[in-house]
Amino acid sequence: MVCCRYRVLHHRLGRCQQQAGVLWHNGYTGPPLLSRARPAVDVPDRHALAMAYTPGVARVCTAIADEPELAAEYTWVADTVAVVTDGTAVLGLGDIGPAAAMPVMEGKSLLFQRFAGIDAVPICLACTGTDEIVTAVAALAPSFGGINLEDISAPRCFEIEDRLLDIPVFHDDQTAPRS
Repeated sequence: MVCCRYRVLHHRLGRCQQQAGVLWHNGYTGPPLLSRARPAVDVPDRHALAMAYTPGVARVCTAIADEPELAAEYTWVADTVAVVTDGTAVLGLGDIGPAAAMPVMEGKSLLFQRFAGIDAVPICLACTGTDEIVTAVAALAPSFGGINLEDISAPRCFEIEDRLLDIPVFHDDQTAPRS
């Protein structure tokens, strides 16, 4: 009888926590975890807009084309990480897919911003093949200072990381310190 009551109470508490989490993520107690990208500079007039976009941006593009390392200085690359998942090993939930994994990737992105001052972009891939993920991440890599592989099931996560060693990439389930 006690065991049965415990299960009912545990189920009700779990349901309340789930509802609270859903309400929180829906913005009922505040805005979504990540809502939009914001410009780092003020663009108060047409002249500033012309410098930020065209024709002024052409000078920056030419400089980066001549010296690719300048991308870290002139763009968001140095201070931005992609948080990438395929949704196959999300928390204790298992394979819940890319759409259901988005709140976790947003939360991870929030941690980067809040505790490291690094902008992070959550990316949930609609593929689970090792080759597909490697191809997608390698194609995204020039836009980011680093790639955080997140919640990708083992052993694929290890092979994916090993195959991407020529770019700054880590998988926290593998690379993070363990105590």
